[in-house]
Amino acid sequence: MSALSPTGEPMPVRVFGGPTALFEYGGLRFLTDPTFDAPGDYPRPDGRRLTKTAPSSGSPADLGRIDVVLLSHDEHPDNLDHSGRALLADVPLTLTTPGGGQRLGEGATGLTDWESVELDRPGGGTITVTGVPAVHGPGPREEVEAVTGEVVGFVLTGDGLPTVYVSGDNASLDAVKEIAERFAPVDTAVLFAGAPRFPNLFDGACIVVDSARAAEATQILGARRVVPVHYDSWGHFTEGREELVAAFTAAGLADRLDLG
Repeated sequence: MSALSPTGEPMPVRVFGGPTALFEYGGLRFLTDPTFDAPGDYPRPDGRRLTKTAPSSGSPADLGRIDVVLLSHDEHPDNLDHSGRALLADVPLTLTTPGGGQRLGEGATGLTDWESVELDRPGGGTITVTGVPAVHGPGPREEVEAVTGEVVGFVLTGDGLPTVYVSGDNASLDAVKEIAERFAPVDTAVLFAGAPRFPNLFDGACIVVDSARAAEATQILGARRVVPVHYDSWGHFTEGREELVAAFTAAGLADRLDLG
């Protein structure tokens, strides 16, 4: 099954910059990690400073109806900023980490690894959204989570629908292999990339996949199409569009990369 909409066209994914993307799936409209603030600085309690360097390509007013927000984590402003938090109040359902589900309150549901929710489709049928592992840094998950917190990815499935994977801020190819064992081949993978690094965090190692590992994840998943997100608009990203194109080309996967 290819990554096609019911009309036979590729499932449209609109990317707004950073980790924020909008797509319709099975008649429902999904938004990933909403970030629509203007460029600026976000001081962090640990002394690090996140800097948004470019505006989003749209605003919440451009979105139309949103049925579900897929929020990989709520604790970092480059994944959920002030305008994103305000937007959640008008969305019926936010799926996120177990801790995020508690912090965000009404309307938010946390998913553990492999936990699923069934969503009713307009006109009948259901969509299954499954929470899948994500590790926001290098090394054992428990040690990483003690520093960067919980993150969750998502897999969307349904009768007659393509399989869609949203990675969230994940640096672990072992997690990708676990997901592939259950869901491969994937039709559309929305992969968070950008090789973000901080000199004083994990000895400067990537806390999300770099471009080469995004290409490797594509191979592991058997993904027919990859829409990369979270590789621009923030100062801590160290790789962007050029590096993604080079890595996918070197891996013989350039035809799977969808940069819009």
